[in-house]
Amino acid sequence: MLGYTDKIKEISERLLKEGKVDMVIGFKKGTMPMMNEPCVIKKAEDAGKLVWDSNCGINLANYLTDRKEKIGIIAKGCDSRNIATHIVENKIRRDQLVIIGVPCKGMIDRHKIASMSETEILSVTDAGDEIIVKAEDSEKTLKKAEVLQKNCAVCTHRNPVIYDELVADLVEEQKDADRYADVREIEAMSAEEKWKYFDDLLAPCIRCYACRNACPLCYCPTCFVDESRPQWVGKSTDPMDTRTFHFLRAYHCAGRCTDCGSCERACPAGINIRVLTKKLEKDCFESYGWEAGLTTEDRPPLDTYKLNDPEDFIK
Repeated sequence: MLGYTDKIKEISERLLKEGKVDMVIGFKKGTMPMMNEPCVIKKAEDAGKLVWDSNCGINLANYLTDRKEKIGIIAKGCDSRNIATHIVENKIRRDQLVIIGVPCKGMIDRHKIASMSETEILSVTDAGDEIIVKAEDSEKTLKKAEVLQKNCAVCTHRNPVIYDELVADLVEEQKDADRYADVREIEAMSAEEKWKYFDDLLAPCIRCYACRNACPLCYCPTCFVDESRPQWVGKSTDPMDTRTFHFLRAYHCAGRCTDCGSCERACPAGINIRVLTKKLEKDCFESYGWEAGLTTEDRPPLDTYKLNDPEDFIK
């Protein structure tokens, strides 16, 4: 990862010096372990602040919406797919961007690693295919493959789909990942089992909206949960209000979600909220052969109409 960081600094410094961009959006070292922070640099001399490792899970496309500047942005596979979606949805222009592509082998799951230690974690360091975790009373070396975020473990688009510069050679894509195994398990449940599953899944939710705020697709000026005229959903943590929020938000992402994992990573309660968007991703893939963010030419299937669209659902 040191090589990635050095190349990111080099490219960012050059772009700013040459005046090709007004700013570069990337990551700086966070104040807490496993929490690198998004940052914006506008001066070439500040490029030294930029870092890259397995703690850069936040989707930087979230910071592009409706910006007018010329922007350099660091983008792994899922980030680049969300950038493509932003371009299609007219939230940013392609000619405004210099995309610095980062081939990615996955981000680590901070919730999983935190659960392995009974004391405070002091540092988490990349060491190739291993992760070194130092806590107050111990030091562990873990295999990175065993502590990846769930979305990264099944990712089949590790390389950026659009980019202007690359920080390293493209990595081999995963060919045998079963992306929808968890969805099929839920689909096989009875109605009663599904109801209990989602009751248990959403019970820890405190309606903090961290999932919505971290999502690069949730850029509406006013979210439906904040509307008061009309009021679409209650403001309380009543189970039905909570369920309504999560299900409606998932439907707003249908055909657009790239499974970047930002929602689940941001959740303070560690809720596996991806199962909702994964189900809709699976349906779009099976019904339309569609994967979000792989092109800047076509709009999502639920945003278009074709005469030969499947209509079996119409009774």
